[in-house]
Amino acid sequence: MIDFEHARENMVDCQVRTCDVTEHELISAMLRVEREEFVPEDKRLLAYIDEDLALNPITKNNRYLMQPASFAKLAQLAGVENNDVVLIVGAGTGYSSAVFSLLCLSVVAIEEDDQLCKFATEKLTELGYMNVAVLNDALSNGYSKEAPYDVIFFDGAIEVLPEIYLEQMGEGGRLVCVEGIGNAAVAKLYSKNDGIISQRKVMNCAIKPLSGFEKAKSFSF
Repeated sequence: MIDFEHARENMVDCQVRTCDVTEHELISAMLRVEREEFVPEDKRLLAYIDEDLALNPITKNNRYLMQPASFAKLAQLAGVENNDVVLIVGAGTGYSSAVFSLLCLSVVAIEEDDQLCKFATEKLTELGYMNVAVLNDALSNGYSKEAPYDVIFFDGAIEVLPEIYLEQMGEGGRLVCVEGIGNAAVAKLYSKNDGIISQRKVMNCAIKPLSGFEKAKSFSF
């Protein structure tokens, strides 16, 4: 029987700390959240491996739990503060929502996959993450009813960032996403100050994609 607590400590020490993640609150949150609870039952023993983990058979769609190191680097980039309201795009099984919930005031997580939404809602409730709301809605539209947000975090790569997400950022807000496909993808940080949106490329980051954010296909004649 695997010692999950020890595996979690190894994940943080060997995967997270070694990739320049130094934010104490984030590291503490990743040590507290039981990652094995947010994977399919038959993959619990793989919960702490250093790679993306497929979420089938919970969903038949091509969805993954992000590699711990990539998640930690992106989460640190968001610079979450304890009074922030966070929007997570692509809740998946709820792992990222659980981590962020320990860092901020409240989390709104949207998920368009019915089975993942059901799993995340039940799991987060079961484990007592009461400042998270998981909403079954299209990912491409954001969630304007609770906007503006201090942090918007995409839990998967996108090809195009819809303008509507920039509109849902609050003053002083940050948006973290990975734009592009495969090894050519780049992590970006968008910021809003004095009503002006700025962006900067931070690092190359290859993570699994979210559907619904593809570039429009062009036609040649």
